[in-house]
Amino acid sequence: MTLAIFFGCTFIAFGPVFSLFLFTIARDPLRIIILIAGAFFWLVSLLLSSLIWFITVKASDPRDEPLQKGLLIFGVMFSVLLQEAFRFLYYKLLRKAIEGLVALSEDGCSPISIQQMAYVAGVGFGLMSGTFSMINLLADALGPGTTGIHGDSQLYFLTSAFMTMVLIFLHTFWGILFFHGCEHRRWWEITAVVIMHLAVSGSTFCNPLYMGSLVPSYLLMATAATWAYLLSGGSAQNLRHFLLYLQSGASPQLES
Repeated sequence: MTLAIFFGCTFIAFGPVFSLFLFTIARDPLRIIILIAGAFFWLVSLLLSSLIWFITVKASDPRDEPLQKGLLIFGVMFSVLLQEAFRFLYYKLLRKAIEGLVALSEDGCSPISIQQMAYVAGVGFGLMSGTFSMINLLADALGPGTTGIHGDSQLYFLTSAFMTMVLIFLHTFWGILFFHGCEHRRWWEITAVVIMHLAVSGSTFCNPLYMGSLVPSYLLMATAATWAYLLSGGSAQNLRHFLLYLQSGASPQLES
């Protein structure tokens, strides 16, 4: 049973992003570098926020439960803001990288667009975030033990896997929205990303009422996905044509 939980949760949490990596990133070395760098930026933000939280906890009274809960909420919110600050720093770095690639290229064009960079960077942020969210849980899932044997919810590992999956997708979509806002100086788009990130992270305090965190997170994911799709040049007509091609079994053809 423990192996079934381990592999099931692993495939739920990381299966979709692994597919994205194989089909859209793995064949391009430049995209792999951008993904790894994005994961590194997220990791540095986590390290700094963890350090701040550790110092504040050690400097406070551990017997004061309301204070400790407040510090936990502060730590989560501060971590979100720091992640978005590092996302902005990563955007500035990639912007400079594009200028360098254009200067080095023979045709004066960058081999990768800022939209593609935003997508790959978002995947990198999400992949590292999901890894740190699930690594300890997956280790515990291998046993020994039985989920919920002491009366706790038996859905803990399953809901954690679905929450990790939605966070990975959200980071991907947030990357697209955030970079678009930076590129076109639409600061309200950046603000919307920060607010959505705070809302999703804050909803986890509803646990163990898992529906209180999963449902809002998936609704926000659908909203962010639609928004990112439209900003990337998608339209309802394109989506309808794609679905029709899938139903007919034909390959999409470019119009001349």
